[in-house]
Amino acid sequence: MLTVKNLYKEFDNRPILKDISFTLKDGEIMTIVGPSGAGKTTLLRIIAGLEDKDSSEILIDGQQYDSGKVGVVFQEYNLFPNLNVLQNITLAPIEVLKESKEAAEKNARDLLKQLQMTGREKQYPYELSGGQKQRVAIARALAMKPKILCYDEPTSALDPNLRKEVEKMILNLKKSGLTQLIITHDLQFAENVADQMLKVQPLSEA
Repeated sequence: MLTVKNLYKEFDNRPILKDISFTLKDGEIMTIVGPSGAGKTTLLRIIAGLEDKDSSEILIDGQQYDSGKVGVVFQEYNLFPNLNVLQNITLAPIEVLKESKEAAEKNARDLLKQLQMTGREKQYPYELSGGQKQRVAIARALAMKPKILCYDEPTSALDPNLRKEVEKMILNLKKSGLTQLIITHDLQFAENVADQMLKVQPLSEA
């Protein structure tokens, strides 16, 4: 369970996020919606440990926050162009988690099967569609065994049919017990997948 209490963040003495509090239970999906400039991506980056907060209490399962338990799927996917699909997924588990190559590859193949990407193991990012790159990015994040998976605008560059596929994929991951946090401009998509929705608005100039 993720607990955020009274999150506050400012840039150049201007508040970006103020008094943000929520609880996300294990296995639930939360969508965070709001217009550009509302601080949605900043909130995600703080939860992922990529941005410092100015003040807040953030807990995972009631314990001191550990950003290593949070995975992120970025809007640009950030795949390594010189590595094939299997190598993209196994690099961090081998280097960071110290998994054996055999164990990391087995887990990667299992994840690719779960995400309907079997047979793409040897392809490179330039050979994949946007939707396929996104699935590889999700598999790469899941390979690190996070408790919580965050997405930054997962439907932003997708047509309506692919948006439905993303909805289905996220709901299937929920069935496996994965806790998910999603930043999105897409209100309909947010309503379709969310157990709870957090709406944020830009703060007025101080």
